[in-house]
Amino acid sequence: MKEYAKSINLKDDPDLIAKYLEYHDNIWPEVVESFKAVGVIDIKIFKIGRQLFMYMVTEDHFDPEKDFERYLQMNPKNPEWEDLMATFQEPLPGAKEGEHWAALEKIFELNKE
Repeated sequence: MKEYAKSINLKDDPDLIAKYLEYHDNIWPEVVESFKAVGVIDIKIFKIGRQLFMYMVTEDHFDPEKDFERYLQMNPKNPEWEDLMATFQEPLPGAKEGEHWAALEKIFELNKE
């Protein structure tokens, strides 16, 4: 099992934020099925203000770049979903070039082996 933590901001517009939350309450089933098919076990997204924090758990074989590309190609609805979600989002200040969701660095783990 692998874990990933990432963050991004939503655009500073209450109506857009409400619409983004509404979409996630009704995520397209093709998107969910495709994430599971590439090895994603769970995704949780948390919000404070307009900042989002995503926690994702995957199978051991999961490769973020390769498997996200596979996910995009599995169903024409998947890139449509990603493009739609991008209209609500803006990368964090200091995000690396080409990085949409910024990867977070783990600095503490209570049950570290």
